[in-house]
Amino acid sequence: MLVAKIRKNYMSLPSSTSIRRVAACVLVLAALVALPGLTHAQSSPTSPTATEDSVVIDQIWQKASAKYDAPRAAILNEVDSVGHDGPFRPDWESLQKYEAPEWYKDAKFGIFIHWGVYSVPAFGSEWYPRDMYREGSEEYKHHIATYGTQDKFGYKDFVPMFKAEHFDPAAWAKLFKEAGAKYVVPVAEHHDGFAMYASGLSDWTAAKMGPHRDVIGDLAKAVRAEGLHFGASSHRVEHNFFLGVGRAMPSDINDPKYAAFYGPAHNWLENKRGTPLSNDFTYVSQAWADDWLARSSEIVEKYHPDILYFDWWIGQPSVRPNLTRFAAFYYNASLKYGDHVGVINYKDYALQEHSAVLDLERGQLGDIRPLTWQTDTSISNKSWGNIKNDTFKSPQFVVDQLVDIVSKNGNLLLNIGPRSDGTIPEEVQQVLRDVGAWLAVNGEAIYGTRPWKIYGEGPTKVAAGSFHDTDTATYTAEDFRFTTKGSDLYAIELGWPASGAALIQTLGTAVGGQRIESVALLGSHAKLKFRQQSDGLHIQLPAQAPGKYAYAYRVVFEKATP
Repeated sequence: MLVAKIRKNYMSLPSSTSIRRVAACVLVLAALVALPGLTHAQSSPTSPTATEDSVVIDQIWQKASAKYDAPRAAILNEVDSVGHDGPFRPDWESLQKYEAPEWYKDAKFGIFIHWGVYSVPAFGSEWYPRDMYREGSEEYKHHIATYGTQDKFGYKDFVPMFKAEHFDPAAWAKLFKEAGAKYVVPVAEHHDGFAMYASGLSDWTAAKMGPHRDVIGDLAKAVRAEGLHFGASSHRVEHNFFLGVGRAMPSDINDPKYAAFYGPAHNWLENKRGTPLSNDFTYVSQAWADDWLARSSEIVEKYHPDILYFDWWIGQPSVRPNLTRFAAFYYNASLKYGDHVGVINYKDYALQEHSAVLDLERGQLGDIRPLTWQTDTSISNKSWGNIKNDTFKSPQFVVDQLVDIVSKNGNLLLNIGPRSDGTIPEEVQQVLRDVGAWLAVNGEAIYGTRPWKIYGEGPTKVAAGSFHDTDTATYTAEDFRFTTKGSDLYAIELGWPASGAALIQTLGTAVGGQRIESVALLGSHAKLKFRQQSDGLHIQLPAQAPGKYAYAYRVVFEKATP
């Protein structure tokens, strides 16, 4: 119809006019456009697809991943079988009977590792894979200036550059043990969708591309050889939306050829900050929820981790039904290959609070929590992964934070970000060694302890909640944190008093009628003079402090007369 109308108007024009010549060109173009299938063939595979229906987008990802349908189905069958074969069932009433194992309660300190393809650009943060496609962002500008436009050089093109040529898992494990850590949790897959392990459900893995080695498997062996517990972290579920911003612009995210890597890349209908995750309405297909379940369970089957850490999105409404299936499977499976149940770390409201271990990202609690909990934070201040020109927390900051967390019945999971070549920055290594040196002296006040009747005393209170860990004021010599082990009490002073004397007000003569038999300063051979008065416990300190920060006193009470 369009071509016929243009032809009729064209014939009515004088043959000598320039208008008729222009119309002739329009007629040719119209005819070409009218040819069946030509429009689709002519369009670029990197053209924006943000307006495509979410179901169609998801089906493209499903088709690209179909080669792994059979092994995925086999894992899911195993999940449901094991999930009904043990003390736990895939329902919340059963799962709330969970209790964290004693080794985890005793451990107190672990190492988190964010390392992946995002360490190649080393710019912005570990969210570079998303932000490089977010128009106007610093990552977007940097990417174009450094590598070119996103339709010519996409995130996938960093994979061959990720070689990990200096990765030495034995050296890493030795460093973590020297740091005083009792468990290690590397990220097995981050939001970017690149598996750092030998997955049988993807081509896009470190075992098949980039480093061409099973990074998680190699590290698991090295960590366990040092006598440490091994865990794994999966952020796979967030990959559902993570790269969706790339659909709004010409980029390789739109190319079906790479759908198996980039995932469905849906539009993220983000819930407002501070609201429960149930307010997230992002499209999630059952196929994606099942893929997440299969991949998470594959990590369990391959590496038998003592901990499975998940980021916040496992609580997304469309994903949550599969949480009970995974939790029952993992807890039952962990009892089959070990003598203790596994640990699931969750955030916010993703799981019922008695069914796993709560984790606060870059945050702390204001008081003792009866249930064991955890803080995860990073040595680096700007990013979880390695970036250029980052800044790092001091050993004193880390130690003070550890002490406060442990006094409130928590653990600290401290993150590091190695470079793309597998080396750990020297500044990071030094912080870890300094923390380890403090724990070598004061570890008896940390490891294997439990909270006292109160967490501490003093003027400095933490800024409670997630993302507030650097908002807490500097601690003083008047700040004490308490832990217990057996009948002994540990009072950890978070500053060295200039007066040469310490006063612990809580331990005055009114402390439950208990008289103090002895007080020892860990790391010091000095015999301390002390007196217990109505206003508190007065301790005369040695002239020389036994360390640089956080001083632990072992307080032994007189045993009651039979």
